[in-house]
Amino acid sequence: MASRPAAQGPVRDRGATRIADRVVAKIAAQAAREAAGPGPEGGSKPHASVVVHRDIASVAVSLDLDYPSDIGRRCGAVRGRVRTRVEELVGMEVHEVTVHVERLHSAFTRQGAPRGRLK
Repeated sequence: MASRPAAQGPVRDRGATRIADRVVAKIAAQAAREAAGPGPEGGSKPHASVVVHRDIASVAVSLDLDYPSDIGRRCGAVRGRVRTRVEELVGMEVHEVTVHVERLHSAFTRQGAPRGRLK
C-alpha cells in the first residue's frame, strides 16, 4: 500500500493572493467619501490612485470641499480613515496618504454669482 505524501503545510500558507491596485484605490476612495462627509453641491466625488510595492501602499486622494470649512481637520480625517480601511480590508501597510484638495465650493459660487473679478 502506497503512502500519501505529507501535506506541504497549512492551506493558508500555500499560494499567494494578489489584490489589484484598482481595488485598493476603490476602497481608498470609498473611505475618503465616508470621512469627508457629504460632498459639496456640484462637486466631484473623491477619487484615489494607489501605488503598491509588495504589501506596502502609497495612496493619493483627490476631493472637493465646501468653503468655508476646517480644511486641515477634514484632510486629517480622510488620511486616517483611508489608512485604517485599507489596512483592515486589504491587509496592506499604508505608509503614505496624500490628500489633494482639487476645488473649494462656496455657497456664493453656487448661487449663480458672476464669475471673474469682483469690482
